[in-house]
Amino acid sequence: MRKFRLLGVLLAIMLLLPMAALARDITPLVSTDWLQKNLENPRIVVLDVRKVEEYKAGHIPKAVNAFYGSWAIKRGELLNELPANDELFDIIGGAGIDANSLVVVVGKTAAVPDQFDMTRVAWTLKYAGVANVAILDGGQDKWVKDGKAISTDAVRAKAKAYRGRLNRGLFVNKDYVLNRLGKAVILDVRAPAFYEGKQKLPFVPKAGRIKGAVNLPVGQLFTPEGLYKDQAALAALATAAVGADKTKEIIAYCDTGKTCTSWAFILSDMLGYQNVKIYDGSTMEWLKDPAAPAEP
Repeated sequence: MRKFRLLGVLLAIMLLLPMAALARDITPLVSTDWLQKNLENPRIVVLDVRKVEEYKAGHIPKAVNAFYGSWAIKRGELLNELPANDELFDIIGGAGIDANSLVVVVGKTAAVPDQFDMTRVAWTLKYAGVANVAILDGGQDKWVKDGKAISTDAVRAKAKAYRGRLNRGLFVNKDYVLNRLGKAVILDVRAPAFYEGKQKLPFVPKAGRIKGAVNLPVGQLFTPEGLYKDQAALAALATAAVGADKTKEIIAYCDTGKTCTSWAFILSDMLGYQNVKIYDGSTMEWLKDPAAPAEP
């Protein structure tokens, strides 16, 4: 009887775990050493999201190329928007990715805006139903710095007919955010000067932030070497900003919906926060609407 009771308790605990944790067969961040050792794994798909000319100049052996601009498009005036679902599925299948794949997203990190290509693509893959997605810590730049092998042979992926189950809740629109003000944690990941309304980017209508937002700058994610901080350090930063309740709804935003995917990915896939969403329109859309509550 005690054995059956124990099994019941263990089953209940498992059911309470985030589904992503149960399904994940790869850690959210992988090192260059790990990737080098696992390149021969037939489940691994190394997805290089740099420009075609950069890929052709040298890439990780066996990496396939699907440049960032195909994953995040311009729609109207808004940048970094999702492509149509059928187009997204075609991109994923065209890269040789299926439900069994372990995808490692690789980008460049030398310029600040490029640092977040990897997490935006990783978040989009999660939206499309790909369960096992990781990013290469330090990206292509770290791979080269570490003296790993480089190939100039273009890899033609074996295309697959991908049709995943969409995780629609990972991206939310302006109306959704309006309805969740005062209920969800609204997370602004921009630098303090932007959060405080002292600076803005040229394409953002005005300075300011979503009313009630808390600040957790993306700059705090990284070590001086440009790698992600360890899990304990990231957990401490997250707890201080959004709290320790892993079930609390968190809606992250930035200026275009790209940078915010960095903290969203870390919060959900590394730190176990179970209800993290991205406001894709971010300040480009919010601060253009005079009826959308903003401060300061």
